[in-house]
Amino acid sequence: MMHRKTDGELMNLVRLRRDRAAFEQLYDRYVKLVYSFALKSTQNEHAARDVVQLVFTRLWTTESGYDPNKGQFVNWLITITRNLTIDYVRKQRRHEAAVAFEPDEWARIPADERHSPEEEAGRKWVREQIREAYHLLSAHQIRLIERVYWEGYTLSEIAKMNNEPLGTIKSRLHQSLKVLRKHMASLKEGK
Repeated sequence: MMHRKTDGELMNLVRLRRDRAAFEQLYDRYVKLVYSFALKSTQNEHAARDVVQLVFTRLWTTESGYDPNKGQFVNWLITITRNLTIDYVRKQRRHEAAVAFEPDEWARIPADERHSPEEEAGRKWVREQIREAYHLLSAHQIRLIERVYWEGYTLSEIAKMNNEPLGTIKSRLHQSLKVLRKHMASLKEGK
């Protein structure tokens, strides 16, 4: 019976009643389209699957819903997919760009008895340089970096915790990472 309903009718059932059968019908109709769009945009199968999950989670949880007077459902769905794909890609880029040090340097930091004395000395040097770089930062900057990279908070969450504007938090993080990058770059040039 659900297969006879229009997209708008199905979306209303999802939005107003959380009707699982209506949701599954929309999923069956559009999962391939959403996945194809996300895959083309991200060029990554894992990312495309993540975007599909985000899109259909949004459909299930949205309060606003689709308005048939404003256009076709498929266009509305592609707009949601496009926006969530952009957000996903930006978040991935920020995450990748935000790491101030080489990933392999971070991996070498913990002590490990399996390494030679030379490797251990190199690891100790990296740990010391990171500690030294932290001394270049204020307590607020250090706490911000710890919350973002080690505790997993988003910048919006930190802004709420600190009762500060999001722009202030972003600026503080940018400046903190700039200091750390500059410090680590100067050390690499001095080698």
